[in-house]
Amino acid sequence: MTVFRISEVASLLDVSSDTVRRWVDSGRLLAERDEHGHRIVAGVDLAAFVRSPAEPDAVLSSARNRMRGIVTDVVRDGVMAKVEIQAGPFRVVSLMSREAADDLGLEPGVVAVAVVKSTNVVVERSE
Repeated sequence: MTVFRISEVASLLDVSSDTVRRWVDSGRLLAERDEHGHRIVAGVDLAAFVRSPAEPDAVLSSARNRMRGIVTDVVRDGVMAKVEIQAGPFRVVSLMSREAADDLGLEPGVVAVAVVKSTNVVVERSE
């Protein structure tokens, strides 16, 4: 069974170790102690935690790839807009109608959620 130390969970989720400890202490994330007394998280428990909605009132959608972040740039022309969002370590770029960007009030500094739904997703794994 794959297990992760608190620091590894923090690195994978791009949060601090203190945040992970708070999740464990509050019961949101299951963890056990190893033979040395260090907290460890089972891979299956971490996967279940990541899959669970962050907020109880989350929007129901068939898209499962939701990345909350901050809008860093919006470039508009007559018809289209290019919107860049920094979601943790990821930069997400979306092309949409200018009307949609205007209706959503997208400007640098605004918090937004990038929702990705694709039939072709490349998955890589480093050794």
